[in-house]
Amino acid sequence: MSQDPTAQYVGIDFTPLLQVSDDEVVTHSYVKDIRLPSGKTLALITLDNGRDHTRPATLGPATHLELAGVLDALKQRAAAGEIDAVGITGKQFILAAGADLSHVDDIPSKDAAKLLAQLGHSTLGRLGTLGVPSFAFVNGLALGGGVEIGLNSTYRTVDSSAAAIALPEVFLGILPGWGGATLLPNLIGIENALKVVIENPLKMNQTLKPQQAYDLGIFDAIFGHVNFLEDSLKWADGVLSGSIKVDRKNEPGRIERTVKWPVAIKIARETLESRIGTVPKSPYAALDALAKAKDGDVAAGFAREDEWLAELLSGDQFAASIYAFNLVQHRAKKPVGAPDKSFAKKVTKVGVIGAGLMASQFALLFLRRLEVPVVITDLDQARVDKGLAYIHDELQKLADKGRLSNDQHNRLKALITGTTDRSQYADCDWVIEAVFEELSVKQDVFAEFEKIVSPETVFATNTSSLSVDQIGAKLEHPERLVGFHFFNPVAVMPLVEVVNAPKTDEATLATAMQVAKNLKKNAIITTDSTGFVVNRVLAKVLGESMRAVDDGTPFSVVDEALAPLGLPMPPSVLLDLVGLKVGAHVLDTHHAAWPDRFYRSENLHRVADNGPLLEKDAKGKVKGISKDAERLVKANLNPGGQPHSREQVLQAVQDGFADEVHRMLEEGVVSAPEDIDLALILGAGYPFQMGGVTPYLDRVGASERVFGGTFHTPVIVGAQTKSKAAEQLVG
Repeated sequence: MSQDPTAQYVGIDFTPLLQVSDDEVVTHSYVKDIRLPSGKTLALITLDNGRDHTRPATLGPATHLELAGVLDALKQRAAAGEIDAVGITGKQFILAAGADLSHVDDIPSKDAAKLLAQLGHSTLGRLGTLGVPSFAFVNGLALGGGVEIGLNSTYRTVDSSAAAIALPEVFLGILPGWGGATLLPNLIGIENALKVVIENPLKMNQTLKPQQAYDLGIFDAIFGHVNFLEDSLKWADGVLSGSIKVDRKNEPGRIERTVKWPVAIKIARETLESRIGTVPKSPYAALDALAKAKDGDVAAGFAREDEWLAELLSGDQFAASIYAFNLVQHRAKKPVGAPDKSFAKKVTKVGVIGAGLMASQFALLFLRRLEVPVVITDLDQARVDKGLAYIHDELQKLADKGRLSNDQHNRLKALITGTTDRSQYADCDWVIEAVFEELSVKQDVFAEFEKIVSPETVFATNTSSLSVDQIGAKLEHPERLVGFHFFNPVAVMPLVEVVNAPKTDEATLATAMQVAKNLKKNAIITTDSTGFVVNRVLAKVLGESMRAVDDGTPFSVVDEALAPLGLPMPPSVLLDLVGLKVGAHVLDTHHAAWPDRFYRSENLHRVADNGPLLEKDAKGKVKGISKDAERLVKANLNPGGQPHSREQVLQAVQDGFADEVHRMLEEGVVSAPEDIDLALILGAGYPFQMGGVTPYLDRVGASERVFGGTFHTPVIVGAQTKSKAAEQLVG
């Protein structure tokens, strides 16, 4: 193993990177000597960008170069015997939120991207080559490079109240490239590293709590917030004096490296291929890096990370990921068209009409997030009791997992009631329906409840495709009705489509937006149009897929053809997930609205009526298309239809997407392409690496083919999109 993995970076000129980020908010490295109780001296570096807590410290080129200079000076002091250790911490509540990504679009080439990777290794790697032990005191938020500061240090402590610990790079289309992919598996073992580096980022960027990170072995000690730094310094003194022995139980041994490591990598690769396909690049690059880290050679690992990070940083998927990331971080938090929140009505009691699975999920979500009384109802008491049992069971599971205290559990159970007595809804401020997706049923339900509730009560419909305006046709006050479309599973999917129908008034819309926020959901406002945004796009996928199938194209060919779209699952699995009858209903609804553009499949109805589309094993794993479904479809093909090639299937969906998105924008369903991209990312799981559907359609030429233009100018295509500063750097 190399003794100094940073030796390979000596002599590299990193200053050209400063031209790309000339307005960087520099995180400075302030040094103070701390006299420890034993008499030893620890030089403490505090990272601070001088901003308040709304601007977390980040690691840009100027920040790296300053920190590198400070570490070089401390290495000299260590050699002179002036200090016995080096510590590094952050300003209050924050260590570092990772790399400064504000100028990633300005990286002009793969060579420049590699330079950025090498700079991170050169700087952070110094923490392990000071000649004295280094300690990372992680006092708050640590993401990406913030975690890698700790990994490059000799020892690590963490504040038990830190907001989040994570390596989110795969989520953003890259990999942990400043030591994370090499050092982490050699610290906590390959299975734990796979969870942190790949599994968590692909779960909508799931983060670790400090205790979880400590239990995994990322940190050597965990302390409370009040005396965190003081306790960390005392602990460090104990380590230096030998009175505290650091035991790392999760460090891989010889058997893990030779036997367990390759097996874990193989299983992880098979899992990735089955769940996300092979289009996203970053998960597989990270997987390869983790696989090769088995040799324990840090210098070689850093060099590999340099190459992989350069490749990904300069590629289309990273640029697309940053576009998607900015949508989620900024646009989602300030929904376009939202009224002032001062117009919103206060919600002190919620009524859910229905007690089936979807309705029960609604009730549970409102209960947990709003912590107000929630009442459910249905056609008979047996259905109500079944819904209540489901909610009670889910609350018990949360309590068993420690996510609810006994007091919280008891309080929430007391707040949920079920009844067939409609008068119990009289004092509800918000009433949402989850009844059968049929216009007349929803109309009658609201007309009935309008006679019971207050004139101030807001009505919400969870319709996925019906006209909200028509649903409110029997209401005396349709201005109180708003569309509030959740996505399944309700607790997990972060999007709500808030449908602003023609008669919906400002107070109702404002209340819906505030309710969505209180539910911790992202809301996008749409006009009252069939399918709104997400289902209208997905209907195009399902419709064109079934058109090809009905013309004689095997389901398997259609699934393979659409893999480049990067959708979370192929069409057959999507149909199986939403339910064949639901899928058929969605196609019927869109075909009825636009018969010239949306395909209706009678075969889909036949398969829905006669059995499953997919064959599965005992564990629910998909084995393939059901033979019965294939025979049924083949017996009822379109007269004169010809099987479609993969290229034809893909282009039909691409062009269909471009046409529908363009029409939605012309119709004013939403205000901008960004809103459609955001809706698909949050509501349909469209991957970050694809950057939203509209940049993808521009890149593959579908926009140009369909309407002779593009959704974005310039087209978002990775390192080919340049700024003036980047052009100057190249020149």
